[in-house]
Amino acid sequence: MKFLGCVSFLLASSAAVAELSRVTLHKRPDDELIAAHLKRERDALYDLLTVKNVVSLDNRNLRASHNLQKGESESIKDYANAQYFGTVSIGSPPQSFQVIFDTGSSNLWVPKVGCTHCGNPFFGKKNKYDEDASTSYHEDGSDFEIMYGSGSVKGYFSLDDVLLADDIVVNAQKFAEVTDAGGLGMAYSLGKFDGILGMGFTSISVGGAPTVFENAIKQNKVDQPIFAFYLGDNGPGELTFGGYDASKFEGDLNYVKLDAATYWQIALDKIESGDYHKEADEKITAIVDSGTSLITGPKAEVSKLAAAVGAKANIMGEYTVDCSKVDEIPDIVFTIGGNDYAIPGPKTVIQAQGTCLFAFMGMDFPAPGPQWILGDVFMREYYTVFNYHDQTIGFAKAKK
Repeated sequence: MKFLGCVSFLLASSAAVAELSRVTLHKRPDDELIAAHLKRERDALYDLLTVKNVVSLDNRNLRASHNLQKGESESIKDYANAQYFGTVSIGSPPQSFQVIFDTGSSNLWVPKVGCTHCGNPFFGKKNKYDEDASTSYHEDGSDFEIMYGSGSVKGYFSLDDVLLADDIVVNAQKFAEVTDAGGLGMAYSLGKFDGILGMGFTSISVGGAPTVFENAIKQNKVDQPIFAFYLGDNGPGELTFGGYDASKFEGDLNYVKLDAATYWQIALDKIESGDYHKEADEKITAIVDSGTSLITGPKAEVSKLAAAVGAKANIMGEYTVDCSKVDEIPDIVFTIGGNDYAIPGPKTVIQAQGTCLFAFMGMDFPAPGPQWILGDVFMREYYTVFNYHDQTIGFAKAKK
């Protein structure tokens, strides 16, 4: 497979017929997401009742706004709400790992043999990288550390071959062997993923390590500098490299230019639902993020939106709705590049164990951080194509 460096319109027209490499994305059950929500609520009540340190909403779970002030080694997530994961292999012979393919970060990291706070033999067991077992391993040794909302993940960089989708071999990829994953807390210990494969831009990569996909392009390992997500509603999803699969969506793809090539950041025109209306008097920024199931926005705006759809806040600032009224929730419409993208009201709810979680959460990020994050709740409704060369994102209605 070769990337031929075609001009933009040729890339767009040929992407659908390019040779595709596919990764199956497995979905974490909704009841696990709800169980995590209920545990956070119980923990917060316990902290409050025992007059211990009340957990700040800015410092836990989905996003940590203070982190964006600390430099390039900061992340705005901790994966407590990540819902999709797939397989990547590292080394020769290949060692397999379950990773979150995350458009909201840019580094590849996996736990190494001997890693601390990396699961246990009884639950949350992790696959661990063994550099001594790989003939293609090369030492780097520079330090790796990334801050999450609940703490840091530490390790060091190494070089090895990375296998994507069973047929794309990225040679001498710089990645992190994690020695201590304690910063991710229970979200990692109980999670079904071993590591993270960041699919943002190298500009936000810790240590300036080129991303796996950027190296795949440079090494001519993909037909086109494009990857695309199809997220199954109740079944597996699919990530394609080198193009997109036109059988997975209806109508045409509508492309929007990136506002910033850091995260996959775009501008929103407006957001509407019921009595709620937010017009872009000033620029509204959003990142399209495969690494979280929820949608986040400014606390004040999400509070208004939740009120408009009948959702109630709990002590953690997360919102629930009366399960008997889920069908009454109005559509939530994001207007992007002049096109309306509606999420049907019932699809904005994650339901299990008698709890109906409104999949919007308030988070305030300091500039230049994004105002909104469009996670899997949005991406399940719209097939999403990421064009690295043109720095665009394309959306089309996903087939069910």
